[in-house]
Amino acid sequence: MQGGARGSYRARMSDSTREIYKGKVVHLFVETVTLPNGHTTALEVIHHPGAAAVVPFLEDGTILMVRQYRHAVGGYLFEIPAGKLDPGETPEACALRETEEEVGHLVGQLEKLGAILTTPGFTDEIIHLYAGYDLVPTASATEPDEDLTVVRMPFAEALARVERGEIQDAKSMAALLLAARRTR
Repeated sequence: MQGGARGSYRARMSDSTREIYKGKVVHLFVETVTLPNGHTTALEVIHHPGAAAVVPFLEDGTILMVRQYRHAVGGYLFEIPAGKLDPGETPEACALRETEEEVGHLVGQLEKLGAILTTPGFTDEIIHLYAGYDLVPTASATEPDEDLTVVRMPFAEALARVERGEIQDAKSMAALLLAARRTR
């Protein structure tokens, strides 16, 4: 992992790399590496371009979430708007684009909350987390492969749903909890 947008991690050093699969979302490699302890091993690594996610706050303190079907977990999840970075796109631009596409609002002010490494045991995916303010309604433009409904929810209710285990999506949990620390 490299520094900059990805954080302050040292670059990965692979003895050899073999591509296994390249799809729309994942790019899977088997990398033979020598670990810092001197042991050599083969690791499966998914390379990902990164993503951005936003907690969109309306003026009355409610937020906009999506209830989105996720086939991999077999049902619907409550999530904040999020999406994968397009080639050459900054995390901020992605956050603005995804908020407009998924919940139909332009973001006037974007505040960085942090970033998470989703599952560092096998992927380099990083999701940049933001809070969005000064929202202006516009048309949404969901993708054909997205089954989602926009849900307006009091911020306190979203936090309570995290506490009760009703919001289980990690990026949404992290962003909501980070936003709560800033609003208290």
